[in-house]
Amino acid sequence: MFETLKYLTGSAGASGYGSKSTGEQVTENCCDLHSITAIITGATSGIGAETARVLAKRGARLVLPARSLKAAEDAKARIISENPDTEIIVMGLDLSSLNSVRNFVSEFESFDLPLNLLINNAGKFAREHAISEDGIEMTFATNYLGHFLVTKLLLKKMIETAKTTGIQGRIVNVSSSIYNWFSGDTIRYLGQISRNKLRDFDPTRAYALSKLANVLHTKELAQRLKQMEANVTVNCVHPGVVRTRLTREREGIVTDMAFFLTSKLLKTIPQAAATTCYVATHPRLVNVTGKYFSDCNEASTSKLGSNSTEAARLWTASEIIVSRGSKAVFDPLTSTLDYDISIKQSK
Repeated sequence: MFETLKYLTGSAGASGYGSKSTGEQVTENCCDLHSITAIITGATSGIGAETARVLAKRGARLVLPARSLKAAEDAKARIISENPDTEIIVMGLDLSSLNSVRNFVSEFESFDLPLNLLINNAGKFAREHAISEDGIEMTFATNYLGHFLVTKLLLKKMIETAKTTGIQGRIVNVSSSIYNWFSGDTIRYLGQISRNKLRDFDPTRAYALSKLANVLHTKELAQRLKQMEANVTVNCVHPGVVRTRLTREREGIVTDMAFFLTSKLLKTIPQAAATTCYVATHPRLVNVTGKYFSDCNEASTSKLGSNSTEAARLWTASEIIVSRGSKAVFDPLTSTLDYDISIKQSK
């Protein structure tokens, strides 16, 4: 009850910010980002677009990868109209395609730019069951697996940039409190929903799985970065409930009624971008890693979300799936991954 009241009133937490804080407010007095290069996925609309706008306002160079180059160019134009000196690079990226991810990273590396900040923000809610070209359920492929590979391939660049510049690199994974809605065996369920023929597809559970994967990825990557003694941190955020293009994909009488009844709990887009902006930029979070943030304050995760064994298990499965020249074949009865390098010769 107290937490709900705190949320509704926007009461500040230990960070000095709360649910009503905006991206501009949390970066107002602490951030000169003119030496920062940031990649932000999903920056063509909603929370990602606001995050990009705020970081540009503080001086960051932006790389905006998107499936639609036109949408990315439109986002660039909007930002430049407000901040004419901003350097923005638009690039193509389809996170549901591992090949597209590899092409994006290869092209980015050809620019020989530093990389200080990676914000894995893009999200998808697939109402209908669909399988990616790599054989993975579409929501999971887009929200988690594509970002897993982007991060994996860009990590060397981020570590080198931090070492050269002395500026700590930061990775921000945008999750959702909906991850709490998932229970069960993560790998087994992924195997089930990654079948070509599936009768009873639950899009909300699939979405919750992808958001849990973001949380577990954060936990495992933080441990690995510590072991490497890399000057790069990774944290996870829940932006809050906001009506964006992602939720509009579920429009209908039931959804509209739910949003009407919970309207007092909804954030504006500037408020929803605040936690991402805070975790990406605030000096208070130097050396803070492997944490989960909500309303610009550190929050606890569920028992499953904090399970280090499950995080390591998901990492292993993810490494197998993204391995070049291979395709993971799930056996949901045994919760294992068979590794068949002969299936995908074109990678």
